[in-house]
Amino acid sequence: MVGGAAKSVAEIAAGILRTCAESDEGRFLQRMRFRRSNWFLLVVFVMALNTSFAQGFRLSSVNRTTNGVSLSWTSAGAGKSYTVQGRNALGGGIWLVLPADQSWPTTQTQWLATVAANQSSQFYRVVAVSNAVRGQLLSSNLLQSYTTSALNTLFADNDIPITAQYAVKHYRIVYETIDPLGGRTRASGGLFLPQSVGKSLPLLSYQHGTTTLTNDVSSVANSGDFIVNLVFASVGYASGLPDYLGLGDSPGFHPYVHARSEATACVDMLRAARRYCASNGVALNGQVFLAGYSQGGHATMALHRELEKYHTNEFAISASAPMAGPYDMSGVGLNDFLFPQCPPNPHYYAYVWTAYQRVYSLTPDWSGLFASPYDTILPPLFNGNVDGSVINTYLPPCNISNILTSAQLFSLQNDPGGALRQALRDNDVDEWKPVAPMRMYHCSADADVPYANSQVAYSNFLAWGAAQVQLTDPQPSAGREECFLPSLSAAKTWFDSLKQ
Repeated sequence: MVGGAAKSVAEIAAGILRTCAESDEGRFLQRMRFRRSNWFLLVVFVMALNTSFAQGFRLSSVNRTTNGVSLSWTSAGAGKSYTVQGRNALGGGIWLVLPADQSWPTTQTQWLATVAANQSSQFYRVVAVSNAVRGQLLSSNLLQSYTTSALNTLFADNDIPITAQYAVKHYRIVYETIDPLGGRTRASGGLFLPQSVGKSLPLLSYQHGTTTLTNDVSSVANSGDFIVNLVFASVGYASGLPDYLGLGDSPGFHPYVHARSEATACVDMLRAARRYCASNGVALNGQVFLAGYSQGGHATMALHRELEKYHTNEFAISASAPMAGPYDMSGVGLNDFLFPQCPPNPHYYAYVWTAYQRVYSLTPDWSGLFASPYDTILPPLFNGNVDGSVINTYLPPCNISNILTSAQLFSLQNDPGGALRQALRDNDVDEWKPVAPMRMYHCSADADVPYANSQVAYSNFLAWGAAQVQLTDPQPSAGREECFLPSLSAAKTWFDSLKQ
């Protein structure tokens, strides 16, 4: 591609057009322009998703700057926003939403990209999507009311050593949010409000753990991790539990352990909860608490990062408690997947690769990702109607990496720039500097999500200069299920000490 490359720019253009046409399944590619300077090859094109052809939507300028590239494009029409993605090479990679100082998508029609001095090529695409009014409350309804007596009975039946102070009402709310590319969609969640408290309330967001069932979430009565939010609401928190995309009343697939969409869905759930409270006379005191277990730990970390990066003018985090999450997907997670072992729940990794294929188009089709017969067996199993324990029975009990084709497994083992590795790195949530107080809880005997995830994250946060991060092993001998209550209890005790 540089000095003496065999392919011409025209051939490279044809290659990228073929690649995108295959991977984006009919999404419209309108125009590309090329700039080549000092052996730097730049390819840019624009595309409109989920919309009719936008007349006049085109790239208007592409210019090299001192340390990057300036892109600008014409409007795709009223009601459109834009997300810029990039990739470093034509083959062996995927389109990734690029890091930015602003939250994607943007209504602006220009962007300045930074390019590393040693980077020989970069490929960009500008994606037009439908605008969303993020956090707009679309509907709400009361699902259930709980007296303190009923709550205390429920807690006792589940061995939860909590005494309810307030009765609680459980609402289902549906709100507007964005999909992984920034286009308008909707999501749902449960909102749990204590009754007759007599003072303003702190707002808490609890992120739930793994479920493969569309309706196993808190926007459905008596489902999901609803008991956790009943615990917090019964002692005076306005407690929200987002379903995430693709679960509850959210269309499409669930992008499992996809950090960007976890974060945006949870941010918008906080907004929707706050709007519901404002419209219904529920006073909030401005405090915000975050917690989540397992996948919810990963989502909590992604949410914390998102709030501090883009939304400090809206939300001030009082405390954050990510618990037992897979934070280091490209390191600890990758090693765990490749290690020859017999995991307790092999469907976790099958869920990851199925979701990432749907988000990133890792390969042109399922047979390029999964070995036979998993290429035909797995995709239908993750349709929201099959429990994870059932999916486990369709998978190899040991050496779960054998679900991949030999080519993808070789790439995963040997190519840091391969598509699967890039997708894992895009969902690491342990390379940043938390500012608000954070306490991570994780039991070292966890066989589902290795404790090393929390150790690596903790070390990384300290290296980034974080001053208010702690890591606690609340019960070293406890596994995944046994660690939940000790972790939750420790987080609640900490939150209660800070609650106003």
